[in-house]
Amino acid sequence: MDKYVGKRLDGRYVLREIIGVGGMAYVYKAYDEIDDRIVAVKILKEEYLNNEEFSRRFKNESKAIAILSHPNVVRVIDVSFTTGLQYIVMEYIDGITLKEYIEQQKALQWKEVVHFIVQILHALQHAHDKGIVHQDVKPQNIMLLANGTIKVTDFGIARFSRSSTPSSEQGDKAIGSVHYISPEQARAEITDEKSDIYSVGVMMYEMLTGKLPFESDNAVSVAIMQMQSTAERPTKINPDIPEGLEEITLKAMQKDPLARYQSAAEMLYDIDEFKNNPSIRFEYQYMSGNDETHYEEAFRNIRGTDRERPVRNKRAKQAKNDNDEAARPIPLIPILAGVAGALVLVVLIVGVLSLLGQIGGSAGGVENIFVPNLLNKNYELDVVNNEELQRNFVIKTSERISSEYPENTVLEQYPAPGREVKKGSQLNLTISRGEAQVDVPTIKQGEERDVAVNRIKQAGFVAKEVMASHDTVEAGKVISISPNGGEKLPKGSTVTVYISSGKEPVENITVPNVIGHAQADAIKRLTEKGFKVNESAIQRVNHPTYGEGVVVAQTPEGDTESAPDSEIILTVSSGYRDAEVVVDLPTQSGVTVDMKVELDGVEKYSKAGIMLPTESQSFSFSEQREEYTVKVSLAESGTGNYKPYATFKVSGRTGKPVSTEYSQFTVVTTTTPAPTTTTVATTEPTTETTAPTDLAEPQE
Repeated sequence: MDKYVGKRLDGRYVLREIIGVGGMAYVYKAYDEIDDRIVAVKILKEEYLNNEEFSRRFKNESKAIAILSHPNVVRVIDVSFTTGLQYIVMEYIDGITLKEYIEQQKALQWKEVVHFIVQILHALQHAHDKGIVHQDVKPQNIMLLANGTIKVTDFGIARFSRSSTPSSEQGDKAIGSVHYISPEQARAEITDEKSDIYSVGVMMYEMLTGKLPFESDNAVSVAIMQMQSTAERPTKINPDIPEGLEEITLKAMQKDPLARYQSAAEMLYDIDEFKNNPSIRFEYQYMSGNDETHYEEAFRNIRGTDRERPVRNKRAKQAKNDNDEAARPIPLIPILAGVAGALVLVVLIVGVLSLLGQIGGSAGGVENIFVPNLLNKNYELDVVNNEELQRNFVIKTSERISSEYPENTVLEQYPAPGREVKKGSQLNLTISRGEAQVDVPTIKQGEERDVAVNRIKQAGFVAKEVMASHDTVEAGKVISISPNGGEKLPKGSTVTVYISSGKEPVENITVPNVIGHAQADAIKRLTEKGFKVNESAIQRVNHPTYGEGVVVAQTPEGDTESAPDSEIILTVSSGYRDAEVVVDLPTQSGVTVDMKVELDGVEKYSKAGIMLPTESQSFSFSEQREEYTVKVSLAESGTGNYKPYATFKVSGRTGKPVSTEYSQFTVVTTTTPAPTTTTVATTEPTTETTAPTDLAEPQE
């Protein structure tokens, strides 16, 4: 077992299992006991604790992620840097790496590629806006959730592009993963946002084709290919790739950083155009090294036509013109003739343009205009109310929360300021919402409603209460909140609080009548219908008819209505019967006696002042045993001098005496005024092995 598994860090993070191993750290799945949630804990390997470079990278990662707040970037929750242990606590991502998904699926469908790349570019644009260059963009550092959401992770070698000096690792060695690094990274030169764009292009290539653009047996060879070689066109590997998407991929992978997309936003703009029209062809033309035929080959690779089409990329267009001039011989006389002809042509063109200008000015084509600088401008005042801007461009806006730009301020635009475009082109503006994001309070299940709602309001949110039934949470207490605690939202956002209304009411069903059924069969019938039977609560009673283990009563009664899952109380026959013992009393007349009845030596009944003659006295017993003895004793009233009179042995199964034994009992009395004569009434002593014939049989 790993030495950290089962350990508790900082008194709250219990490490459960190791879920990943990187070059410099281990990643664990852990439980946060304070906030009651699963987290990921990244621990720097012990061998690197005293290594300045790795320790700096580890701290740099936490610093980089801590200032990022984006749904496509993994979120840092906590950090700890001590002498003996350094770790970062991050949100737990329950997913797989994009690399694992590519290896499983091979070449992906182009729509899926676009879906992933758009999320990655949004995450990178957010990082770049904060001045952070990732420098290690690769599918191994991209997590894919089950719902298709992308999370960019591992900012371990990220650097702050706005720092005044390059980081120490640059300039002396290449960093990043060799199959995805840009040529400038391979040359160990200073990198910027465009290096991340190159890596995104390589990932697009791999997803579209199922292959990496450059592969070799050793890393050095791959690095050299990144600097010098041209990748095979993706459509030669996978002909189903749309041409526009291929062009976007190859533009992102240009060796010259100036020939690539200059920002993630610029690349996203082309992807948006492609999504709106998958048959679009941007007609970017790519040059590579000293290959003089590459431009012509790119031209011939345009599908569906061999004729020359307008070229959007000005740099490529200029390269084409330069190549055409370089390939053409330069005879002197034709040049002189050409100059003279050109002068005549210029005069004619000027005349025609003047005429067209007088006619209307726009007949010669769409006018080119320059994109104004709208950064930091107020959207309402400087864009919406600017009639000239509205007339010259199609304005498309999106919003983003920003703590750096005031609300309603333009924080991003594409095309960039100063760029020359056709009149009527689309101008994309990102407008600041100006709302700082704060953490949603962590609310535990079972908290009191008022406490939870007040905490949410105090954090700056609007609490929306929704009642919902719940089987275990008590009515009036919190079930959950949405979004979850710990997530970041702008102040003033709505947080939904789900309050328990108790168990959901259900329709009653008919309770089976199980009286007369054996206990096991009765329980089976009841549980099959959804009811509960607490066997430890079953009562056992004597019954005159049903044998042992047979149900004699139930609550609720059979054939009545009751809620499913409710408890049924059963009463079961013990197999014994109640007994009634009848005692025939002495026939002596005019005598008063007291009587007591004992059951196995324990007094059960007593009665005083019985006037004889009385035919009999009866007593009932409800014992649950095989046999017991009932003893009846008599005494002259008030004397307390009891003498045995009758003994009964009773069967618990039948409730009847199996033997009866009587003893003689007499009371001597004196009468007056006859002094010479005394009459004594006695009863004859009897000894019987069975009950007297005149005794009544006890009823069943």
